[in-house]
Amino acid sequence: MSAASCLLTEDQFLCSICLNVFTDPVSTPCGHNFCKACITQHWDINVPYQCPNCKKLFHTRPELLVNTFISEMAAQFRQSAQQKASSSSSEQHVFKPAEVPCDACNGTRLKALKSCLVCLASYCETHLEPHLTRAGLKKHQLIDPVENLEGRMCVKHDKLLELFCQTDQVCVCMLCTVLDHKTHDFVLLKEEYEGKKAELGKTEAEIQQMIQKRRLKVQEMNRSVELSKEGADREIADGVQVFTALKESVERSQAELIDTIKEKQRETEEQAEGFIKELEQEISELTKRSSEVEQLSRSEDQLHLLQSFTSLNAAPPTKNWTEVRVRPPSYEGTVVRAVTQLEETLSKQMKKLLEVELKRVQQYEVEVTLDPDTAYPRLILSDDGKQVKDSDVRKNLPDNPKRFDYCACVLAKQSFSSGIFYYEVQVKGKTGWTLGVARESINRKGNITLSPQKGNWMIWLRKENEYSACADPPVRLSLKSQPEKLGVLVDYEEGLVSFYDVDAAALIYSFTGCRFKEKLYPYFSPCNYKGGKNSLIISPVNHTE
Repeated sequence: MSAASCLLTEDQFLCSICLNVFTDPVSTPCGHNFCKACITQHWDINVPYQCPNCKKLFHTRPELLVNTFISEMAAQFRQSAQQKASSSSSEQHVFKPAEVPCDACNGTRLKALKSCLVCLASYCETHLEPHLTRAGLKKHQLIDPVENLEGRMCVKHDKLLELFCQTDQVCVCMLCTVLDHKTHDFVLLKEEYEGKKAELGKTEAEIQQMIQKRRLKVQEMNRSVELSKEGADREIADGVQVFTALKESVERSQAELIDTIKEKQRETEEQAEGFIKELEQEISELTKRSSEVEQLSRSEDQLHLLQSFTSLNAAPPTKNWTEVRVRPPSYEGTVVRAVTQLEETLSKQMKKLLEVELKRVQQYEVEVTLDPDTAYPRLILSDDGKQVKDSDVRKNLPDNPKRFDYCACVLAKQSFSSGIFYYEVQVKGKTGWTLGVARESINRKGNITLSPQKGNWMIWLRKENEYSACADPPVRLSLKSQPEKLGVLVDYEEGLVSFYDVDAAALIYSFTGCRFKEKLYPYFSPCNYKGGKNSLIISPVNHTE
């Protein structure tokens, strides 16, 4: 038997249905051999009955005969194949839990290299060989090994899912197309797969683009944090430097004050010590004379007393101390003068700080031009939109929702809803003006109430040298000099509106803690007609070192 088996090829021991070594082989009337379970299941599904090999038709279900010879040869061949597989297992990989095992292996199951969509089985290197060598099996569709191949079969018809129903968006078998999806549109799985894969590729590209944008946004935010930290470190360093200088100035002024007071006290003490020394010297001499006088007065020698009296009677030379005084020094005004001097020093340092701050603020300069559609009809705007003045003639202009119809004011064309912006306006020689920013929804018809509660943040000049911040209530501003050029700074996120005297490098006033929720527009009012000499001029920032 062993010799006979050697004359037979490996293909002769394989069932043409399951492609495995025969199990309980039976023969059909046409002489072909199959596993009993394979041919029985095949004929349970397919009617009329037909031989899978030669396609011979049988009108009635044929009787299957057990093929004893093939059964014995298949058993022997299976044993030989198992020994061969066992001997070569060192060269092949035993499957691991995360891998797909070979369905044809008995005993130790090896890792599958491919799965067959026709056989619905996965094969290791040894059991895959027939699919690579036999002409009929080469036509089978092989894929990378996957589990649950039964899931690729139609649950209802037990047929391979080969088509895609575009109407219901599901995978179907051939029977589904004529039974359950009769009027639907179908394409091959491969065609739909390629289309969906293209869509996935596009989606993946879009997702990668979104990821890239967000990574760039992360980089942008990290850079913002870095810049913020650099700015914070710079501000801290500048602040420490400034306050260290202020502290040194205060300590120096304090030391000078103490030295001045101590010097006066020292001079007073030295004067008193000189007087006391002279007085003690005179006291010593007078004490000596008193002792001599007392001793002579006790003498009973008449001649000696008379002879010595003349020399003792003359008083020793002494100073008239009646008008001599040690007067404590006056310290009145000493501390005040020291503090005044310190204030002057601090004022100079403050001016330097404001000059530095103003230069930094000026870096946020923006382009600002006047919007004629918002201008009160009596206002005259320059062609470049940089100047505005009042006149005594009310122009006949179309009324629109944007135009102010009662107050002599105009807004800029530009609006701002984030960040920091700064601009400068020349007010030299004017006796009245109002400047600041207003929110987009500010009332433009009738009289306007100027206050942050009404959506505007302004300062104004009404009478000569009468400046006010339009808060609620208004804040009277005391300025050392009349500004000739005003700078306006707005930090939208910080809720800050500040006004500067540009030439004096002085901060005039700041609105803080503002809550901006709308667009902000620069606001200009040259006030009432003054012979035409009342222009407000938006001027470029002079960036000087």
